[in-house]
Amino acid sequence: MFYKSSLLGACFVALTFSQMALAKDLKVKISPEISEISVQHNGKPVTIKRIQDQKNTVVEDYALTSRACPPFCVQPIEVAPGVTTIGELELLDFLQRKSDGDESILIIDSRTPDWVEKGTIPSATNLPWTKLHPQSDGYEPIEVEGILTLQFNATVSDGIWNFSNAKTLVFFCNGPWCGQSPTNIKALVNLGYPAHKMFWYRGGMQSWQSLGLTTVKP
Repeated sequence: MFYKSSLLGACFVALTFSQMALAKDLKVKISPEISEISVQHNGKPVTIKRIQDQKNTVVEDYALTSRACPPFCVQPIEVAPGVTTIGELELLDFLQRKSDGDESILIIDSRTPDWVEKGTIPSATNLPWTKLHPQSDGYEPIEVEGILTLQFNATVSDGIWNFSNAKTLVFFCNGPWCGQSPTNIKALVNLGYPAHKMFWYRGGMQSWQSLGLTTVKP
């Protein structure tokens, strides 16, 4: 527990102080100290900031208040034991550190491609929930091994996984009513991926869009 609280505290402090110099005369800032951050998306710089039009409203895809449950059920705050749930400022810190060259961090959009086409968080990598879920049509064990080794930096020998050098994964999907990123996380927990190396942005695109933060399309 000390590890988690210390890490999140350090993330928040690092983000706050590293971005103070970026403060501009914007009417709608991310926080009192943070106006915007710059990240890399597909090798190109992207500035993340909030929409400045104070009459702007949430896009239609996230305007619905009621969706059929199941499958669109409200998710708990703790998605799995040991996995830390984070908010926007903590996510922004992960994004900034990744953009600054920290290759141990991977931001994962767990949604299916049709949702990603509508817009995603800058610097995120799309890993549809179907790729890791054994009961889905898109599940292929050999592909899962490739994801774990080539993308997540895990190793395997004689069927035994070693996650000592595995990346820190930050997951999100459509929001508190979306089960796609929780499905990815639970699948990895079942494979033995360390819970303390996984973080969950529960608010997802619903919260990101409601705050008017920058999105990008593939």
